Amino acid sequence: MNPRQLLVPLAFLSLAIAGEQLFADDLLSVAADFEGGSVAEVEIDPAAGSIRFMPGGDPARGWPCWWYFRIDGIQPGQAITLQLRGSTATVGNQPPLGASWAMPKRATYSTDGKTWQQTDPGQRDGHIMTYKLTPDASSVYVAWGPPYTPKTAERLATRLSEASPHVEAMQLCRSREDREVPMLHFHEGTRTAEQRFGVWIQARQHAWESGSSWVAEGFADWLAGDDPQAAWLRQHADVYLVPIMDIDNTATGNGGKNAIPRDHNRDWAAKPHWNEILAAQQKVGELIDQNRMDLFIDLHNPGPGDSTFFFVPSRELLKPQAADSTDDFMELAHQRISSIKPSIPMSNKPRVTGSTYHPLWRQISTNWVSLNGNPNTVSVCLETAWNSPTSTPTGYKAVGENLAIATQQFLAKQPKKP
Repeated sequence: MNPRQLLVPLAFLSLAIAGEQLFADDLLSVAADFEGGSVAEVEIDPAAGSIRFMPGGDPARGWPCWWYFRIDGIQPGQAITLQLRGSTATVGNQPPLGASWAMPKRATYSTDGKTWQQTDPGQRDGHIMTYKLTPDASSVYVAWGPPYTPKTAERLATRLSEASPHVEAMQLCRSREDREVPMLHFHEGTRTAEQRFGVWIQARQHAWESGSSWVAEGFADWLAGDDPQAAWLRQHADVYLVPIMDIDNTATGNGGKNAIPRDHNRDWAAKPHWNEILAAQQKVGELIDQNRMDLFIDLHNPGPGDSTFFFVPSRELLKPQAADSTDDFMELAHQRISSIKPSIPMSNKPRVTGSTYHPLWRQISTNWVSLNGNPNTVSVCLETAWNSPTSTPTGYKAVGENLAIATQQFLAKQPKKP
């Protein structure tokens, strides 16, 4: 019998397969059989309106901390209780991932799959985090954070390229699982390539870090707009933006971080495993060859207790001009982002991805760009806090907009291209 069609006339249901769906007399049910969906070990108590679950995902494809599923069969106005446990999935002899990575202080939910909001703070009791919500709908999507799927990236590229003659929708490459990786190119006016700064923005090298894609969208929306500073940036630079690098794990609801054989941000090697990294290396390499790899920004989300901050390459990798310029850019960005209201928590103390950070530290994207870049290349990683009341699409996009403004302010202070 197909478990998707199984009728179980019991008050308590248990499901151990991510993406499957069980029905109990047309009462509560759970589904994750859609793009980005992920859940495991689901247990439903229809009478109590309670759903107990773990994050889904194959641990070989990255940290199993991402969860995103739909609850159906709700009576509008019915109180729903989510009881989240950390994943017990492992790879080899490694211990399970710490539960805090899967347990945001507030869960994210939506009744239409488009507009996302947060629950009240959850309550943690030992290994269980409990969230409560009362949706005014028969179905509700719930997630670790606001989802941003490949289709979302496609819609961004289509929307901006159709609305503006200064935005070109492109394809970075096709992934190993044959998915398109959308990329946007912003440029305006008659300046030649040699007369333009080169800017590369990329997000989501770790698939579970969905907030980074919203930051990228905020950057893109501002840059495509009518602000005179945005027009200046389009006229004086070629800006390339990739909203999702790890497209396959994002699509399939896997974590991506520490994926086998390497995650995307440890794959900037002489022979990358991932198609997206090879393609990005080639595009960034072209800018380097043209002596105009001016600014490289890699967008991420950090640990559960972290505020927003920058990761930077070890000082030993930076040429003197690049070191000073990196400090200048980070100061501008900190001024802009820390002034956002409501407040986006941000530290002005960068962290270093040097030799003690990770064995493959030279294969981290920002380090690879610094090692191979031009004398003035600024290469940084922005980690935007995901565990705060402002870790929403609106909050993330505000970070992206202000990061874009800082980019314009920084480049406007640089010597003009010949």
